[in-house]
Amino acid sequence: MMIHEITEKAGAYKARKRLGRGPGSGTGKTAGRGHKGAYARSGSSRRVTSEGGQMPYFRRIPKRGFTNAQFSTEFWIVNLGDILGHADFKKGGEVNAERLVKAGLIRDTKRPLKVLGDVGEAKEIKAKITLEAHRVSKKARTLIEAAGGSVKEFGTRRDKVRGVDRNSDDKTPKNLTKKLRRTSSKAKPAKAKAEAGSEE
Repeated sequence: MMIHEITEKAGAYKARKRLGRGPGSGTGKTAGRGHKGAYARSGSSRRVTSEGGQMPYFRRIPKRGFTNAQFSTEFWIVNLGDILGHADFKKGGEVNAERLVKAGLIRDTKRPLKVLGDVGEAKEIKAKITLEAHRVSKKARTLIEAAGGSVKEFGTRRDKVRGVDRNSDDKTPKNLTKKLRRTSSKAKPAKAKAEAGSEE
C-alpha cells in the first residue's frame, strides 16, 4: 500500500457528532442544545431557512429566470349591474370602454375591458344595450340578448393568436400549436373536425 492510496481517502467519511457523551467530548450535559427554552426540549423544530429574524439569504439574492407573470392579461372588470345602475346607461344605448371611462366606471382604455353578469338580486334586465368589450361573461351575454340588446367581443391578443372567435358559439382555438396538440385532450377533436370539414 502506498501513502497516496491512504491520503486520498482521508476525510472522505466524516464521523457523526456524538452528543451527550460526557464533558470531555465538548457536547456533553446539554448536548449542544443550551439551557432551557423551546429548542432545548424534544419535538422542537425550526425552518431550514430561518436566520433568527434577519432577512433570509434566499430572499436577499436577486431572482433570475423565466416567469409567465409578465404575459398575464390584466382586465378592467365591470359588473353589468354597475353599468345599468349608472345614470348614463339606465335607459340603455351603446356601452364601450370610452363611455365607461367618461362615466368613471373604469380608469382608462390601456387595459382590455371585461364585463361580468352580476346584476344583484334581479334575474333579468330591461334596458336594451349594445355592448362592445374584449371579454363578456356567458351570463352577461345571456341577460343582454334576452333584453333585446347585442354583444360584440373583440377578444384579447391571446384569443387572436390562438384563432378564437369570441362571437361564435364554437370558441375552440383554430390555430393550435404543436404543444397544444400533444398535451391537450380537447385539441384532437377540434383537429378532427377541421380535417373532416376540409374533406367535405
